[in-house]
Amino acid sequence: MVRLVADAMTRQVVYLPEDTSLDEAAQAMRDQGIGDVVVTRGPTMAGIVTDRDIVVRAVAEGLPTRTTTLGAIASRELIMIEQSATVEESVQAMRDRGVRRLLVCDADRKVVGIISLSDVALLPTSAAA
Repeated sequence: MVRLVADAMTRQVVYLPEDTSLDEAAQAMRDQGIGDVVVTRGPTMAGIVTDRDIVVRAVAEGLPTRTTTLGAIASRELIMIEQSATVEESVQAMRDRGVRRLLVCDADRKVVGIISLSDVALLPTSAAA
C-alpha cells in the first residue's frame, strides 16, 4: 500500500519569531505537544528549531536559555517535500539530507505540515516498509 506524505504528516505548524527565547520556545513546544517550531524573520521563514536542537546546541553548550534566541541556534536550511509525495520518498529525502523532519508543502509551495521520522514510525508496519 502506497502511503502519501499527506496521510502521515503532522498538520500543526507553529511559527515563532527568531528573537523568541529558547525558554519560550520550549514552553510552546510543551504546550502544543510538538517537537519543532518554524523560525520566522518578519513574514519569511528563516529556519527550524527542534527540541533536540535546544538540548544539543544550547543546554549542552551552557548557553542561557532565557536569553539565547531561536535565531542563534536555528537550522537555516529548510527542506520541503510536497504532500503528494510518498512516505518512502520523504524517508529517502531525510536520509539523503541527514535530517529527521521535512516541511510539507502543497503544489503552490505553501507549508501545510511537517513530517518526521516519528510520524513514519507510527504508520502500520506494511505502510512504513
